[in-house]
Amino acid sequence: MAQADEAARAGTRTGTAAPQSPEDVLRSAGYTRLLLLAAIVGAPISAAAYFFLQLVSGLQEWTYTDLPRVLGFSATPLWWPFPLLAVAGLAVGAVIRYLPGRGGHSPADGFHTGAVPVPRDLPGILLAALAGLGLGVVLGPEAPLIALGGGLGVLALHAVRRGADGRTAAVLAATGSFAAISALLGSPILGAFLLMEASLAAGAALGVILLPGLLAAGIGSLIFLGLDSLTGLGTASLTLPGLPAFGRTDIVEFGWAVLAGLLAALVGVVIHRLTAVVRRQVEPRIVVAGPVVGVVVAGLAVLAAVLSGHDVSFVLFSGQEALGPLLLGSAGWAVPSLVIVLVAKVLTYALCLATFRGGPIFPALFIGAAGGVLLSHLPGLPLVAGAAIGIGAMSVVMLRLPITSVLLATLLLGADGLAVMPLVIVAVVVAHVTAARLAPAAPTV
Repeated sequence: MAQADEAARAGTRTGTAAPQSPEDVLRSAGYTRLLLLAAIVGAPISAAAYFFLQLVSGLQEWTYTDLPRVLGFSATPLWWPFPLLAVAGLAVGAVIRYLPGRGGHSPADGFHTGAVPVPRDLPGILLAALAGLGLGVVLGPEAPLIALGGGLGVLALHAVRRGADGRTAAVLAATGSFAAISALLGSPILGAFLLMEASLAAGAALGVILLPGLLAAGIGSLIFLGLDSLTGLGTASLTLPGLPAFGRTDIVEFGWAVLAGLLAALVGVVIHRLTAVVRRQVEPRIVVAGPVVGVVVAGLAVLAAVLSGHDVSFVLFSGQEALGPLLLGSAGWAVPSLVIVLVAKVLTYALCLATFRGGPIFPALFIGAAGGVLLSHLPGLPLVAGAAIGIGAMSVVMLRLPITSVLLATLLLGADGLAVMPLVIVAVVVAHVTAARLAPAAPTV
């Protein structure tokens, strides 16, 4: 994480003496003030993140459900995604081409927190996220949230303390990211682990930002809960209640975990390579190519809906809202329909990674879950175990964050999560190592 790197470097420039030890930093009055400032800044950033997520959800509901009815349709026409995703491609392409900051970093570069955006970049990041996510692209909101949270943290610092040193600015940027992402994943601990593991993978030192980040994540979750109570709009939660009870693991299931890890690595390599090919063609002509890619994504989603008999929303959007219906309604999915939707989701995910702005987490969760449900039709693999190993394996292939991937699968399955954790660990390790061997030059955090 760039801001953490800067924090580490700035922390060594406290004078001509040797760098302070972690204990000295914790005992210093300056660090106490930094914690207080992190808590103060984290609260409004968490509120901004809450309303950003609600705005994305509201745009999706309005564009795909309410607008067709306003225009006189009794139901959303099957062709409806075509104009919406063409508009999304044009809007995001224009933001990338003409506004400062290029709408944030490309998700094709892999999951990372990125450099702190300067204030002038924030409008472009916000517009690219709303235009793409609100109109149905196959990406999640986590990357824009991290960027917006970091940028707002620095903006707030400059508003209350001009001329702040590099360490303070870097810590407040990281704190803003922690506060923004904290409740999206349903747990402040999971959000904190996501950012900390991404920072470690990037070679950053966490000593300075760890406590302010954790504090901001906790405050962020409280703000989300409070706003939910006031507005009744709802908060994010990954936990899926009502799944079949899982007993205990056996040797056959460990064999399936190894196979799931290998398959996830292969699928991930296909996604990365397809993304790279499309990106090379799209980036130089993004304003023209963006709408074309949007129409292709819409076509794949509509075709999958026709062939599978399931709603187009299983292919479009991030997949966060579709996870529950997929797993809880798995008995209603025929194997051919599941394969069709899974292939379409993989293809549209790669196209959106190459073209739009957003995060890679939730489509990877959906693809992993769908693959796990597909494997659970084979003997010796219960549904819950199949979904868990699929989610963990696919997450680590796309994120390159093994600890976070294990926690994602564990949290998602609620009460069954701890029981299946040994299987998830095996699948994650196999997928992580295999993906590194198959694609050593793939994007890293």
